[in-house]
Amino acid sequence: MTEDTSVELAPADPERRSKVGRVIAERGLDGMGERLERRWLGAGSEQSSLRELAEYFNRVVVRAAMEERGIQVLDGEDAHFCELLTDEEVTSGTRTQAKRRLERDGIDIDRLTDDFVSHQAIHTYLTEYRNVERTSGDTPDRLEQGRNTVQKLRNRLHAVTETTISMLSEDDLSAGDISVYVDVKVSCDECGTQTTIGDFLDSDGCDCE
Repeated sequence: MTEDTSVELAPADPERRSKVGRVIAERGLDGMGERLERRWLGAGSEQSSLRELAEYFNRVVVRAAMEERGIQVLDGEDAHFCELLTDEEVTSGTRTQAKRRLERDGIDIDRLTDDFVSHQAIHTYLTEYRNVERTSGDTPDRLEQGRNTVQKLRNRLHAVTETTISMLSEDDLSAGDISVYVDVKVSCDECGTQTTIGDFLDSDGCDCE
């Protein structure tokens, strides 16, 4: 009698039938589905739009691809490369430079760009595969929103500056070990207050009424 060695296969994860779910599984983005859901619903924070979620997802994919190759990702660098690869206003020359930089680090550019998703794909994933129904969230903290917006821009400028310098050849400039600092200051022409944007927000403005 022949022994039955067949193995019953577990049903495939239904979320993997969507592009977003497939990329999450293949890139090992554990918890991404829950994070997308919370951000869209505004659970504990401001609700994110579908376009913002797509941008966030694609940034995480870039970071995952870089980390897979053992690359230390600087703060905001993933967002910078994501913009260079997806923004229609980026020149072809700049995009080619970015691709070459990533390819030198061993990243498969075709696979990376194929894994980018649209806001429509995010919507399909959330509504059809996670059965999420969006409702209005609580009124967000506008000061905290403003602080986060400025911080994101600072991080992005920091990453853009460092990446730009690193992409330039020795023929373009010469420099030793450098550090990049980005600071934002606020000056009031009425009361003469000069402070950082962080202190300005923490103090609820300046001395003017």
